[in-house]
Amino acid sequence: MKGFFVLSFADYIQIAIGIVTIFSPFAAIPIFVSLTSNTTIQQKNQTAKTASIAAGITGLISVWIGEYILSFFGISISSFKIAGGILLLLMAINMLNAKTPNAKNTKEELEEAQEKSINISEIAVVPLAIPLIAGPGAISTIIIYSQQEKSLIHLFYMSIIIFLISLVIFLSLRGSTYITKKLGITGINVISRVMGLILASISIEFIISGLLVVFPILSITSF
Repeated sequence: MKGFFVLSFADYIQIAIGIVTIFSPFAAIPIFVSLTSNTTIQQKNQTAKTASIAAGITGLISVWIGEYILSFFGISISSFKIAGGILLLLMAINMLNAKTPNAKNTKEELEEAQEKSINISEIAVVPLAIPLIAGPGAISTIIIYSQQEKSLIHLFYMSIIIFLISLVIFLSLRGSTYITKKLGITGINVISRVMGLILASISIEFIISGLLVVFPILSITSF
């Protein structure tokens, strides 16, 4: 069923699931709780709002000018799919082990964030929004999905998806204390592992899709 959609409605649902999986707001909850442990409820809510807005803006930039960035560096979308797929696969492996992917943030970045935690406005954008939530993997995924159709209406629908996911991020971070109490670290890790499995599948699809373009003979011999 396409109707008003460039792709089918089911395709956009799959895209939304893929992007929210790589943004992985639940995986960011333990770090958010740690960085905002000595703040008031109002400060926590403001941090959640700022982080979700920053992540959303990053996503929108990827949707609308991602193609031009690739063109500027002379990178084809097929090559980008292979590279992005490999990056996502590495992140998925870490998520399956219930670890925060190194592609999102490093130990040094988290230590610096802990030092900045008194100034809550500084940590909302870096490292919470970028790169913890909207990291290289998320940016790569959004650019790849945005190039599935060459039309403004597709980019418009992608923007709606980014907006809705930003809302999910905000609600997840704002309710982080409640979610942590109800699910516990074990529950959050279980969700992270499930998302990791989904992300691994998406990464393989990206890699295969890119390889089929770079090496057309594969479509004849194997696929």
